[in-house]
Amino acid sequence: MNIIFNARHMDTTDALKAYAVEKVKKLEKYLPESADASITLAVEKFRHKAEVQIKVNGLIIQASEETEEMYNSIDNVTDKIGRQVRKYKEKLKGHKGKGEGREIHAGEEESERIPEIIKTKRFDMKPMTEEEAVMQMELLDKDFFVFSNFSTGAINVIYRRRDGNIGLIEPKGK
Repeated sequence: MNIIFNARHMDTTDALKAYAVEKVKKLEKYLPESADASITLAVEKFRHKAEVQIKVNGLIIQASEETEEMYNSIDNVTDKIGRQVRKYKEKLKGHKGKGEGREIHAGEEESERIPEIIKTKRFDMKPMTEEEAVMQMELLDKDFFVFSNFSTGAINVIYRRRDGNIGLIEPKGK
């Protein structure tokens, strides 16, 4: 696994960098060699933030944690992303099997169950502007709306943000 280390608004020690890299390297056993990991540590006032992003087979697995102490942030974020990576690995195992998902055994939590697609919706998409899409989303009283962008021809998603504003997701070309 290739690991990139970044630090923002702080000076890092070799010990801190080695600690973060060592914690993330423990996830190598769950990931293919082609996986790339990025560790970003940042300090904002009294908050110490650790972010880990792993790119594997076209997917991005990401987690971040914020505490009052950097080592705690690193521990928490590696625990969190470790759970996500193990879920990813379990999904791969489930897909390689006989098409059946993993069963929940006694003692396992319901939250560990891998969600499955239970409904598929198909609909006609006429090209529309971003403003028309926002209006349509509000008319439908939904939190997101998928549409074909009139100006680019690409499939875009608009969504209602927690702060009440609207966000736009558009594909990025290579």
